[in-house]
Amino acid sequence: MRFVRFNEDRLGLLNNDGTGIIDLTDRLGIELHDPLLTYIKGDYDASQYEDATPDVDRSDVELGAPIHRPRKVIAAPLNYENHIEEAISDRDITTEEWFSIEDKGYFLKAPSSVVGPDHGVELPFSDRRIDHEIELAFVMADDVKDIEAEDAWDHIFGYTVLLDISVRGDQDRSNRKSYDTFTVIGPCVATPDEVGDPQDLQMELQLNGDTQQDENTGDMVYTCADVVQYASLGATIEAGDVITTGTPEGVSQLHDGDTIHAEIENVGEMTVDVTERDTRFTDVDVQKGGQK
Repeated sequence: MRFVRFNEDRLGLLNNDGTGIIDLTDRLGIELHDPLLTYIKGDYDASQYEDATPDVDRSDVELGAPIHRPRKVIAAPLNYENHIEEAISDRDITTEEWFSIEDKGYFLKAPSSVVGPDHGVELPFSDRRIDHEIELAFVMADDVKDIEAEDAWDHIFGYTVLLDISVRGDQDRSNRKSYDTFTVIGPCVATPDEVGDPQDLQMELQLNGDTQQDENTGDMVYTCADVVQYASLGATIEAGDVITTGTPEGVSQLHDGDTIHAEIENVGEMTVDVTERDTRFTDVDVQKGGQK
């Protein structure tokens, strides 16, 4: 099943070709603002409706992030060897400084940065480099803590496409990656039976029709389950939390008017527009603490 949140608070299933949506909201009696989180935590079964006739066309609704406001967005840095080499080249540092999440740890993104594909990315600065990063992400089904990697797979609800938008600079990662609209999630959350092996999925990002990132998730340094194990050490991962697994090489700069197309095999695809947010501040103003 491929779960979507549409028209703000409706829960649905994408049909097989991705053109129609089966509305589960009334069928299951789910009426809360974060319906997929309600579904995950409740005693519901949508499988009886997955072959129903779609109620609405995908093109006629607005897709939001499948999870509206996860309590945590946990992110693994530099989890593809070719992107590690890319980062080393850009920053003139050594492999040992950047190679392992065991050394660098994970980081958190603000839940308020989460949007759906139809909302789009808004660039807050015109004087800073801001890049795209395509990533395989997943939503947790249960609360877990201090879990072994081999057991983590049983606690993943489903997989999704995530764009981790990043301002480049010396600030902390959580700062640079937590601006509003900097975590685009969608178009759906696909359950494990739909996805197959999450460590063997082809993913591609096109910017204005040109392929920038093209990689298989089998090239991750740490698997999805490894990231869960590491993140759960000392911290409870909760049902509905989003965990994202890092990006491969090929990140490039975004500009006002760009269009991103992101696709992960067996998970989904989304097209996201990029605009420049109307703001009184430039990055220089923010760093100085002043107003332009």
